[in-house]
Amino acid sequence: MLFREMAEEREERELSPFAAKSRHSRGRLVHEPPCAVRTDFQRDRDRIIHSKSFRRLKDKTQVFLIAEGDHYRTRLTHTLEVAQIARTVARALRLNEDLVEAIALGHDLGHTPFGHAGEEALDSVYPGGFKHNEQSLRVVDILEGGKGLNLTFEVRDGILNHTGDGFPSTLEGQVVRICDRVAYINHDIDDAIRGGVITAADLPKDCLAVLGQTHRERIDTMVRDLIMNSLDRDRVCMSPEVQEATDALRAFLFERVYIDSPAKQEERKAKRMLKDLYWFYLEHQDIFRREVSYYNEEETLERQVCDYVAGMTDRFAVAQYMKYFVPQGSRI
Repeated sequence: MLFREMAEEREERELSPFAAKSRHSRGRLVHEPPCAVRTDFQRDRDRIIHSKSFRRLKDKTQVFLIAEGDHYRTRLTHTLEVAQIARTVARALRLNEDLVEAIALGHDLGHTPFGHAGEEALDSVYPGGFKHNEQSLRVVDILEGGKGLNLTFEVRDGILNHTGDGFPSTLEGQVVRICDRVAYINHDIDDAIRGGVITAADLPKDCLAVLGQTHRERIDTMVRDLIMNSLDRDRVCMSPEVQEATDALRAFLFERVYIDSPAKQEERKAKRMLKDLYWFYLEHQDIFRREVSYYNEEETLERQVCDYVAGMTDRFAVAQYMKYFVPQGSRI
């Protein structure tokens, strides 16, 4: 028996009846022979980790733009925190940890430079609109390596539906959707306090009474509650009390951190930068063709430029803007 088949047998024996089993995956966009060692969901996780899009997350903003200090979260550290929390929940619920991890590691691959400011900028200029979850799916289906990663349906579904109006078709996708929020609510509070945007005393006391006074306590409360309310059930959710406190804490962050706070004071510049780059490449196709190693002639130029700008890191976007928009002093 192959190692993969042994792993598939363990899934059948040990996982919850509600868990997604790799043997019963709905498959890939393009059929591939299975691996002798890894399950399909393990292969997907590995493909994401080894992708260029995943590596670029280390230089993409989470909340603080061009933050001074080494300890603020980036899009990569956010992704790893989501994966860790989601795997903890999945293990307790006897769900498929490999599927959860693959979805978590891939959920933000389509995020723009400069966080949601970049997303809003591209959404305002690209004719088809821009949503990072849809772009993440586009990355794994088409853009990575010029042909995509050919992931399984279950991973692609979880990536697309980790946010927005859609809803994941697997419990593993539901776990990532909720744990994404658990992660960013808590680490954004941590970063905002570190950055002096808020103090611990500013946090709503009614929320803290339910969730806990410290970063550690709040994550522990949310995770435990999520597990206890989802155990042996066909859906994943928190209790009404903890969900209400979590939503209120998120609303507090929107009011005090995400909108018009010192943490966001550079956002206007970031948005202007990405819009200018987008229009520049549309107007200078010769430069765009020199910079882009792969492009699909069947796609519109607007689509190709949007993909290129969305894939930039913060640092590369700044460098390109300086190159094309900031006059260079004459050399002596």
